[in-house]
Amino acid sequence: MAINLKKLSAKQDLLAGGHAACAGCTGPTVIRQALLAAETPVVCGCATGCMEVTTTLYPFTSWRTPFIHSAFENSAATMSGVETAFRALRRKGRVPDREIGFIAFGGDGGTYDIGLQSLSGMLERGHKMLYICYDNEAYMNTGIQRSSATPKGAETTTAQAGSVKAGKDQNRKDLTAIVIAHNPAYVAQAVPSLPNDFMTKVQEALKADGPSFINVLAPCHRGWRCKPDTGIEIAQLAVETCFWPLFKWERPGRLTITYKPKEKRPVAEWIKLQGRFKHLEEPRNRHIIDELQAEVDRKWNELLAMEAATQAAQSKAG
Repeated sequence: MAINLKKLSAKQDLLAGGHAACAGCTGPTVIRQALLAAETPVVCGCATGCMEVTTTLYPFTSWRTPFIHSAFENSAATMSGVETAFRALRRKGRVPDREIGFIAFGGDGGTYDIGLQSLSGMLERGHKMLYICYDNEAYMNTGIQRSSATPKGAETTTAQAGSVKAGKDQNRKDLTAIVIAHNPAYVAQAVPSLPNDFMTKVQEALKADGPSFINVLAPCHRGWRCKPDTGIEIAQLAVETCFWPLFKWERPGRLTITYKPKEKRPVAEWIKLQGRFKHLEEPRNRHIIDELQAEVDRKWNELLAMEAATQAAQSKAG
């Protein structure tokens, strides 16, 4: 499936400008790319978070789609209900017999943590809808508190760096693997720096016969302490270092890596662009960089092995 950028450039942007997101925020870019990729009308829901509070300042809205604001923890449940209601009404002939996409958005706080039970329920019940997590790796909207998506060693207001601690103690949660364990129809990871890859995955996810999930890394210059104009660059470097590998997983267990760096760069190059890791430059903390690199290498090797197993199974079946 190929993305036709010329054709997409003629479509109306379904997230209007004039919102209150920070200059350089990658969140609106994620939403714009996702909505541009949709090939049918869509209904969107968004959990409380950066993208909700900045795009729906009463009495205005930036959304040019039907839109539902849900509580922090239940974006997936809310859109599950909307999807179910639509399909029930369509069966009864009370709404036009047409295909409509349903997309729930949430940040990492409302997806990895507070909304995990809602997301799990949506996946287990098998709703035909897409959940997109814009992962900025902390609770940015409420003061940059750590979440389970925050990387090891990163400093936040609740995982501070100083003489006692060196930022967050734990490795980040692998939410994408948790979603895959539910055996949904489609799962992927993406970044806004590679829009063709991301938008292709959105189209595939919306066409999947069942629940789908895309985890998108969305750098936040306020929380990551980087320059406002570097979000896209940092997202791409996360891919080049394999900190954020790009792949898709399709039922019944086919994994495909959609981008392989020509030369895998050290994770230290990604870290040095972000002030939240500045304390790791101190000699007493440099072992954390080595630990982060070891975790990145482990996860990347796991993905390579899973892809090789997929290819071997397909070769044997074909």
